[in-house]
Amino acid sequence: MDDSGDTQNRRSQRSNVLMSASIEISGLSLPVKLRNLSAQGALIEADKLPVEGAKLLFRKAEISIEGRLAWVEGKRGGVEFVTALCPETVLRHVPTPRPRVQFDFRRPGVGPKRLTLIERQMGEAWSGAIPTE
Repeated sequence: MDDSGDTQNRRSQRSNVLMSASIEISGLSLPVKLRNLSAQGALIEADKLPVEGAKLLFRKAEISIEGRLAWVEGKRGGVEFVTALCPETVLRHVPTPRPRVQFDFRRPGVGPKRLTLIERQMGEAWSGAIPTE
């Protein structure tokens, strides 16, 4: 089984992605979800994957590289590429993270100077005396 978070046995860093790709086996194309990508291989997911050890052609955009299905467990499988991809090719397919938005939540200011006379009287009746000017 591939433990994507475990890097102790990895030859290169894997980039987590969630993209569509395909594998081609014996001329038949099978759509797959690409879960992570590295220079040496990829983690793919599909409803029905070929048997472990099957030779395939992995395709993602302009990447077309020969490989083999190194392991299969359930709907997931690990593709080992015959030749390594250059890191720039791998990084080109990793989306840039969106910048984190910091929200500035503030409750509206309420004070005696902002309230009308009627609003002040209602506030006093509801919660007790609100200091006036």
